[in-house]
Amino acid sequence: VDVHDHLTAVKGDVLDPESVSALVVDQDIVIVSVRGVLGKSKKPEDAVPRIGVERVVNALRDLGDTAARVIHVGGSGSLEVEPGVVYADKLPKVLLPKKLELEIEGQVLALEYLRTVTDVKWSYATPAKNFTNGERTGIFRIGGDQLLEDSRGRSRISRADFAVALIDEAENADFIRQRFSVVY
Repeated sequence: VDVHDHLTAVKGDVLDPESVSALVVDQDIVIVSVRGVLGKSKKPEDAVPRIGVERVVNALRDLGDTAARVIHVGGSGSLEVEPGVVYADKLPKVLLPKKLELEIEGQVLALEYLRTVTDVKWSYATPAKNFTNGERTGIFRIGGDQLLEDSRGRSRISRADFAVALIDEAENADFIRQRFSVVY
C-alpha cells in the first residue's frame, strides 16, 4: 500500500464485489482506471472498465449518504469527433486489435451506464487521444464530450497534467454526473 499525506493507494479487485465493497468504505473519492476484457470474450459487455464501474457504483449505493464520489477514467475513443460519431468509429479497424476495439466499446458502455446513475455522485474523466510522458505544466483545457485539438490538429495531454486534472476534479467537484475531457 502506497501512502502520501493526502492520498492512499490500495490494491483491490474491481471484478470482485466483496473486494470493491471493502475498499470504498470510509473513502472520500474513488478513482477507477482499469483496462482489459475478460478472457477471450468477444463482447464489449465483458470489458473490465464497464464491469468495474458498475461494481463500484453498486458498492457505493450500499453505503447510501456516506458514499464516496467516483471518478472513472475512460478512453478517448468515446469522444465525439462529429455529432453522433465517436473517435473509435473513425479508427481503421484493420489496424485496431480486436481486444482494444472491445475495450473501447466497453468504455462507451461504462459512460452510457453512468449517465443512468442518479443516486451516486460520479464523474467520467477522459484524456486526449495521445498520452505523453511530458512534464507537468498545469496548463490544459477542459472540455466535454467532443474530442478537442490544438491549432495544429493534435489532441494530447501528459500523464502528469491529466493527473493534475483528476486531482482538481477530486477537490472541486466541478463535473458531478458529467463527463469531462482534458487536452492541451
